[in-house]
Amino acid sequence: MNPDLDTLRSEIQDYVESRGLAIFHGFPGNEPAGAVYWDRQAHPDFRDFIGAAEKAGVRLITMFTNEFSGDMMEDAEQRLDALAGPERGEVEARLRALRRYAGLICQIELSFDLGPRVYFFDIRTDWYEEWNDILDQIEEAEQEDETPLGGGYFSKN
Repeated sequence: MNPDLDTLRSEIQDYVESRGLAIFHGFPGNEPAGAVYWDRQAHPDFRDFIGAAEKAGVRLITMFTNEFSGDMMEDAEQRLDALAGPERGEVEARLRALRRYAGLICQIELSFDLGPRVYFFDIRTDWYEEWNDILDQIEEAEQEDETPLGGGYFSKN
């Protein structure tokens, strides 16, 4: 997949506006309980998502774009202490490889509200998926570090 979604962002914005719909440039909060995600595997074109919104009578599309930043990298690097040995070296190398993407758009999320549900179309670069895998690995190691000795159980004996 394209290492930068900036061109796609412009294409989406132009298309949505050409359909007479408004774009609200938003920032995602917590995922709502009624979240429904578009099946991008079967229907990868954002135009289909916009078409479904139009047919449902939606006039406002929320658009979020996520820019990969050096701050994100620095935060992850500071959390590397949770990893040890070869695992740490491997994650450091993966992080260094991702540094070249700083400043690029890594995710575009479109959404609209309809009734009690929020409908999402989410597209991410492959390297951003790699980034999320690294964060999951670091988070898992941090959680293991927090487990008390003896597995967290205690006895009243």
